[in-house]
Amino acid sequence: MTPSPGGHRPFGARVKAFVALTKPRIIELLLITTIPVMFLAEQGVPSLWLVLTTTIGGYLSAGGANALNMYIDRDIDALMDRTSQRPLVTGMVSPRECLAFGITLAVVSTLWFGLLVNWLSAALSLGALLFYVVIYTMILKRRTSQNIVWGGIAGCMPVLIGWSAVTDSMSWAAVILFLVIFFWTPPHYWPLSMKVKEDYARVGVPMLPVIASNRVVARQIVAYSWVMVAVSLLLTPLGYTGWFYTAVALVSGGWWLWEAHGLQNRAKSGVTGAKLKEMRLFHWSITYVSLLFVAVAVDPFLR
Repeated sequence: MTPSPGGHRPFGARVKAFVALTKPRIIELLLITTIPVMFLAEQGVPSLWLVLTTTIGGYLSAGGANALNMYIDRDIDALMDRTSQRPLVTGMVSPRECLAFGITLAVVSTLWFGLLVNWLSAALSLGALLFYVVIYTMILKRRTSQNIVWGGIAGCMPVLIGWSAVTDSMSWAAVILFLVIFFWTPPHYWPLSMKVKEDYARVGVPMLPVIASNRVVARQIVAYSWVMVAVSLLLTPLGYTGWFYTAVALVSGGWWLWEAHGLQNRAKSGVTGAKLKEMRLFHWSITYVSLLFVAVAVDPFLR
């Protein structure tokens, strides 16, 4: 049901709407990359209190960024099928409420990190939020097909935050995992963009699949995929991980490349519609990053 402006909005539905502003499903992926890195940084089990405070801070920060993203994109969200039920579109939350909510979460999360974790993590968290809201949402998203490439940097920051939360410093291990997520983001998101490119075309957002053929997009996906897998294997020769992580990275990365090349072959053959099966790679990409980062957490106990 879409409430009319000023109409009755049940309390339970309102609470659910404010939670939806934070995009919980996306935040799950961010936490999957944050917590395992804390195990790697500790080379064992980090303080459970530290894990809890870092997790809560990460949720608040990412939730604030997502709410502000919805505030800025409310015009195009109303025109896209996949976003037509977001709280600002349905009227369950007003734009003013959303803006206040997002800013509040940004302030609270920064202070939370600074006071309960450390100020390096607070700075990284605030930097990720500002990058996502200003650089990606306000500047890149509607102007360039490389929007998700550079905008994806915000999604890489939880790796650095997880490491800094434990060590209050940076490391090449954190940088390598940052780069894994950087090169993972485009081939993760472009298959979904291929599926819903009509949505993006309708609102003038130049996602790569909107302005390029499936063949070109698939070629880009394969290129990023090879770099991603290669970067993921750097941790072991540099001494940060052992045999278990290496085995998982090789097997899961090999399967990823199989799926990426399969998509490229179908695109080259001119396959379109459901037979292109672009969402197979999208769904596998979530499994891949989960497996890889679970291996990051488990590996220290097997060395």
